[in-house]
Amino acid sequence: MAEPAQNVSSIPIDAISNMKITSVWTFLLSIQWSESWLIGLGLFHALCFAVTLVTLRFYRAQICHFLIMVGMVYSAEYINEAAALNWRSFSRYQYFDSRGMFISLVFSAPLLCNTIIIVMVWVYRTFATMTELKTLQLKRKAARSKSKTE
Repeated sequence: MAEPAQNVSSIPIDAISNMKITSVWTFLLSIQWSESWLIGLGLFHALCFAVTLVTLRFYRAQICHFLIMVGMVYSAEYINEAAALNWRSFSRYQYFDSRGMFISLVFSAPLLCNTIIIVMVWVYRTFATMTELKTLQLKRKAARSKSKTE
């Protein structure tokens, strides 16, 4: 038995209609980026990226920054629930759906990009350290064999 079509009039005026969303791009275009809290969120992500770049030379600070960002991504579901209940106090539109598409794209994805950058730096440093260690081992081995032949 076919399911009845969704009543378009049942969609709240202040919500983003899922019927209009056909891709991630159309979803992002449907967001009012001029809202002050979204501008603040953008500045927050710019700050996180700047901290990611600054901490490239400071390993322990980078670990702390990484763990904080992973913790924020982990808590995105709880943030989404709280924001869905209180959206009228800071937003003109209800962006926070039960599937978490908005919070995933606008909050978690930029944080995950930062964590990926940090992991890539860690892998690069690990490979560089391993290469340096192997080079030193080969030099020592060559020096030992040279001293034995003399």
